[in-house]
Amino acid sequence: MGFAGRDLISINDFTNEEIEAVLDLADQMNSALEEGRRIELLRGKDMATLFYEPSTRTRGSFERAMHKLGGEVISFPEAQTTSSAAKGETIADTVRVLESYADIIVIRHPWEGAAKVAADYARVPIINAGDGGHEHPTQTLCDLYTLRKENGTIKGLTVCLWGDLKYGRTVHSLIYALARFGAEVLCAPMRGLDVPEAVLRKLGSEYNYAPKKVKPDDLNSLMGEVDALYIAPSKPYSFPLPSPDFDTTSSVEIDIREALGKTDVIYVTRVQTERMTKPPGTESKESYPIVNGRFLQEFKKKTLVMHPLPRVNELAYELDKYPRSVYFQQAAYGVPIRMALTALLLGASEIRVPEKSAPLVTKTVYARYKGAFGVECPNPNCISKQEREKHYISPEFKMLEGEPLTLRCVYCEHETHPPFIATSEWHQGVLENRRYYSSDSFMLERIKPENLIIFGSESEAQAQGFKRSRYATTHKKARR
Repeated sequence: MGFAGRDLISINDFTNEEIEAVLDLADQMNSALEEGRRIELLRGKDMATLFYEPSTRTRGSFERAMHKLGGEVISFPEAQTTSSAAKGETIADTVRVLESYADIIVIRHPWEGAAKVAADYARVPIINAGDGGHEHPTQTLCDLYTLRKENGTIKGLTVCLWGDLKYGRTVHSLIYALARFGAEVLCAPMRGLDVPEAVLRKLGSEYNYAPKKVKPDDLNSLMGEVDALYIAPSKPYSFPLPSPDFDTTSSVEIDIREALGKTDVIYVTRVQTERMTKPPGTESKESYPIVNGRFLQEFKKKTLVMHPLPRVNELAYELDKYPRSVYFQQAAYGVPIRMALTALLLGASEIRVPEKSAPLVTKTVYARYKGAFGVECPNPNCISKQEREKHYISPEFKMLEGEPLTLRCVYCEHETHPPFIATSEWHQGVLENRRYYSSDSFMLERIKPENLIIFGSESEAQAQGFKRSRYATTHKKARR
């Protein structure tokens, strides 16, 4: 399948081969920029940048990319207050208006799933520039491009994701890509900031992949083997460094300088304070840690320092002079990457993509079901919760195969486990025989997926005309 007319909402919208094709085209764009050659592939085309959250690099690089390609930009840098969103306009209506003015729309929004809603309603390509804590696929393209440029490959790297793995949307997109490209992923979240269960479940259910979680006694050996490291501590530096299972009543000794002396790439990122109601350890600048020259003094000469930016005070300015600090170059790569992506989605560039060697999804994970009544996404930041009252969005799910009964939100990918089920093929076709059952009863195995009806509550089942069966209990029945 070609790129023209497609959307990029998740990094998983592209196969590995398609990602490689974008990176290859970005190389051509980058060479043209370095040589000062003009690439006016998009003359007469317009891009709308619709940003409901602040941005410097993402919006700036998209707009610069469009200008470098000869196109024009309609910019909404503070869309939450300067667009009709301030008057209550829905995302769906906004993009349907903008598609009359622009050939492609880049959207950033604090609500998870907002980019998917935009793509559902717009007739022009939509690019997700970050939707809440969900994903940021174009940042991942920049990260992969930087890793490939500096290391020559992605496969075989060992990457430790450390810090805010809960709210960091760049981490969520990146972990999928690293797993798919054959990197080893290690997770070392700060307390309370673990990788969301929905992300881990998706990695397991769709890619048969499970990242390792770093324990205190693993730190010394694992730190000495990593190729890339995400660090976003939420407390002052102390030795030993805290880990997911860190107990403040005890200490774990680790020679951090010796361990980091074996590291090839360190990827530093900040704590996403804007997504937290009460961020731990970020009440003052004094309590926020700094990665500085002293911390890195035992690194190999070839160690790479990366950061998606913006930095707050977790990365010392003295590292700007460190020969292998590439975070500003990493940001600069955003222009050729987004030039390549925009040209491909608008059909101005074509690049041959080889047939994928393996399916993107490694096994069948979704099953059909009749419908869900009274089931809502548990994520309060999901677009289905935020714009539900505007009556154009309803909760929508995919059902995972297997047990327990699990529905995955199509907007934000959070999961829920509804309590009651029924079948559309009631006994002898008699309406009076319509019954509902507990979702953890043996009936889940007996009802065909295409006949399955799901209820978010017992009252909802009764409202739909179903009566309680003797298996409608919260007690889990034994299964064969």
